[in-house]
Amino acid sequence: MKSEVNLGEFEQIVLLAILRLDPAAYGAAIRHEIESCAHRAVTAGALYTTLMRLEHKQLVASTLGDPTPERGGKAKRFYSVTGAGRTAITAAQRAYRSLMNGLELLEH
Repeated sequence: MKSEVNLGEFEQIVLLAILRLDPAAYGAAIRHEIESCAHRAVTAGALYTTLMRLEHKQLVASTLGDPTPERGGKAKRFYSVTGAGRTAITAAQRAYRSLMNGLELLEH
């Protein structure tokens, strides 16, 4: 039996940003989405370290797009959340909601 995946807060934020951007989730867009929605500054290093960790856990998959002249002939790496990633983020968010149930934190 496979053990449940535990996600850190930033891993959850990254997964949610990828889901929001699908199918256009690449590094710069993910950073922008997190900064604009979560009002949280994100360094490229922190983001790419997390993306690699999520890919190693098989919670995200990546593919290379076509090279573009705007990027000097380099291709963007696009990310998508896998089925296991969707399961993990859903379980994590259910746990948060369950813990928040009955608290008046969001009502003020």
